[in-house]
Amino acid sequence: MSEAKVMEELKSPNTRTSLRRDLEMLGLKKGMVVIIHSSLSSLGWVCGGAVAVVQALMDVVGEGGTIVMPTQTGDNSDPSGWQNPPVPEEWWTTIRNEMPAFDPDITPTRGMGKIVETFRTFPNVKRSSHPMYSFAAWGKHAEYIISEQPLDAGFGEQSPLGKIYELNGYVLLMGVGHDSNTSLHLAEHAKPHPTIVEKGTAMLVNGERKWVNYKEIEYDADVFEAIGSVYEKNHSFSQYTVGKSSCKLLNQREIVDFARRWFQEN
Repeated sequence: MSEAKVMEELKSPNTRTSLRRDLEMLGLKKGMVVIIHSSLSSLGWVCGGAVAVVQALMDVVGEGGTIVMPTQTGDNSDPSGWQNPPVPEEWWTTIRNEMPAFDPDITPTRGMGKIVETFRTFPNVKRSSHPMYSFAAWGKHAEYIISEQPLDAGFGEQSPLGKIYELNGYVLLMGVGHDSNTSLHLAEHAKPHPTIVEKGTAMLVNGERKWVNYKEIEYDADVFEAIGSVYEKNHSFSQYTVGKSSCKLLNQREIVDFARRWFQEN
């Protein structure tokens, strides 16, 4: 849909002020720890775009709370597994030798959306050092949340997801479904017999760029929508329209615990 068409459908423009009001109606509060998954286009036309959205989120949560967003870089991975798009096998060695090392300050996100990429560049936003599964955080617990993320358990107990769980944080889905709910990867570590796969990435080791191979469980979001659908039928959560977007605010610990049981039973 064209921007002009989107604007025609709005009675008034979405602004930092109006989004702040909508987020408060959703249930977002000062002092919350919240991980956010978002679609800027789902909100409709916003005066100031992604910058206004990030400002509104910070206004509501405040520096006494903490905002977290996944800043993943899936393209910094072994090219043998690339599907979108795949590359010729004869390129693989060159890519492993030449892929720039992940740098939290400069490496852009891939497929995370405009709100995340904008948030990443804001003052006082800190980013974890995992070369594929990094997170950015702002606020009271930012330093703790992004610290010491294990390479071989990027979404595990010691990851930013595990720390949000420990802090009894929330998940905010802004115009996206549970297929984007990264917290459910934390629950995958409860699988009785997870598949272990070998992965590779370019990263800095003692200040030197290296291609590092490591083993980790195989993460798979294909069942996340089904898990989220069953969860929503049996648990309370907050839902409200922010801008033009249907948004949901859920307790992260509750949905992760539910998903852990689901993985153990299925």
